[in-house]
Amino acid sequence: MTRLLSGGVLLVLVGLAAWWAPPAGILAVVLLFVVIGAAEYAALSTALGARCAPLAVAIAAAIVCAAVAWPALGHFAGPVAGDAAVPAIMAITIAFGLVGIARGQISGDSLARVASPVFGALYLGLPLGAIVAVRALAGREAMILLVVAIVISDTAQFYTGRLLGRRPLAPALSPKKTIEGALGGLVIGSAATAAIAGWWWPPTPIGVRLAAGAALVVLGICGDLFESMVKRAAGVKDSGTLIPGHGGVLDRIDALLFAAPVYYAFVRYVFQPS
Repeated sequence: MTRLLSGGVLLVLVGLAAWWAPPAGILAVVLLFVVIGAAEYAALSTALGARCAPLAVAIAAAIVCAAVAWPALGHFAGPVAGDAAVPAIMAITIAFGLVGIARGQISGDSLARVASPVFGALYLGLPLGAIVAVRALAGREAMILLVVAIVISDTAQFYTGRLLGRRPLAPALSPKKTIEGALGGLVIGSAATAAIAGWWWPPTPIGVRLAAGAALVVLGICGDLFESMVKRAAGVKDSGTLIPGHGGVLDRIDALLFAAPVYYAFVRYVFQPS
C-alpha cells in the first residue's frame, strides 16, 4: 500500500508540474532531480571502488543538463540542444582529467576516479536535459507522452510478468524480470504510445509511431537493467530511500535515462506536428 500511495502521489505531482509549469520551471525541477540522483550515483560509484565526490558529480551533471536544455529555451541562437552540450561535455571531461593529474598519485583506480564522475554527468545530464528540451520544443503533451509511455510499459511488464512470467529475462541482473513480462510491456507500451501520439501528431505514419513506442519500451527496459546491474554490483537493493516503497530517484527514473535521448531525436527529427 505504501508503494502504491507514494507512487500515485509522485505521478500526480510530476503530471501537474509537466502540464502547468513553463519550460524554465521544468528545468528547475529537473535540476533538483539531477542533484539528488548525483548523490545516489556517487554513493553507488564509491561502493564499487570508483570514488567520486557527490558535489562534483552534481555540478557537472547540472551543467550538462542545462547545456542541453538551455538552447531549446531560446537563450542561444539556434534551437538545437547540441549547441551548448558539446563544449560543456568537453570542458567537464578535461576538468576531471586535470583533477586526476592534480592528485599527483598513481594507483590502480586512477582511470576509474576520472571516468566515473564524467559518466555520471552524462548519464544524468544528457537525458534529463533532453526531457526539458522536448518540453520547450514540442510542448507539454510531448513531454507527458514520454512519461506515460514508460509508466504504461512498466505497469504492463509488472502485471504480465506476474500472470504469465516463466522465463527470466536477465537473471543475473534482475531476477524478477521475465521475457513474458518484457514482451507484454513491449506490445502494450508500443500500442499505447502509437495511439496517444496519433492524437498529437496525426500526420506521423502509424509505423513510425509504433517504432517510436517500441524503442522507448526497449530502451526503458535496458535502463532499468543497467541500474539493477550497478546496484547488484554495489550490494544494495535501492539507490536511495527518498521515495517510500520505491527507493531513490534513480530507481524511479532509470528507464527514462535511456529512453529520453532517443525520444528527443524522434520529436526533433521524425514526428510530424499537425
